[in-house]
Amino acid sequence: MIDSHCHLDHEHLLSDLNNVIQRSKDIGIEKLLTISTSLKSFSKVKEIVNKDEIIYGTIGIHPHETDNDIINTEFIIKSLKENKKIIGIGETGLDFYYNNSDKEKQLNSFKIHIEASLKANVPLIIHSRNAEEETFNTLNEYKNQKLKILMHCFTGSKKFAEKLLNFNTFFSASGIITFKNAIDLQNTFNFLPLDKILIETDSPFLAPVPNRGKKNEPSFIDFTAAKLADIKNIEKSELIKITTNNFNNLFF
Repeated sequence: MIDSHCHLDHEHLLSDLNNVIQRSKDIGIEKLLTISTSLKSFSKVKEIVNKDEIIYGTIGIHPHETDNDIINTEFIIKSLKENKKIIGIGETGLDFYYNNSDKEKQLNSFKIHIEASLKANVPLIIHSRNAEEETFNTLNEYKNQKLKILMHCFTGSKKFAEKLLNFNTFFSASGIITFKNAIDLQNTFNFLPLDKILIETDSPFLAPVPNRGKKNEPSFIDFTAAKLADIKNIEKSELIKITTNNFNNLFF
């Protein structure tokens, strides 16, 4: 089992990291991908990936951080070359839910990350909220190139998912799929091909039912796996095998 998206540099996870890792191993997690959201975050990620063999990391600037942090393609590629445990680029993307971040800066940063992903042939972890059209249109500019896309914590529409399948896109389910009001999202994951889905916690955020409202951690991914297996009408063990293979095929 693999948690394809967590934030081990955030509290409460960082100060309890040894126990968080052990609880992850106890439920059968074999890899944790801890995600960079800023330059400060990346400096922590570089340290965290050395804490245990199961931890890998990414380099990227979250769309909400684009007013504060500027990154370039060369720095991303250099960082990938310097550390073999940095295996992805992101999270990047577009988030227009709040009006506290310059849209043009988000778009420029997104394109920098996309171009680095293409040059390095490394998967791109995308965050998209209230920006389906803009996200698709930006990716569509690169449609003739060999994109490797992971839509993290996917909550988009089925129509958006269908359009993204035209690219080499994987979709990661978070604890949100366990929520009672997530019927549309559950239907979308029911529609998505088995060979295009992953699971994640996005911890310490978005704890799944029955732990909703608590601080999330990677070991809670077991509940998300169980719900997604139910949605796909397969055994949980089979779902875990498939999502693990999908992650490894995408990143390794």
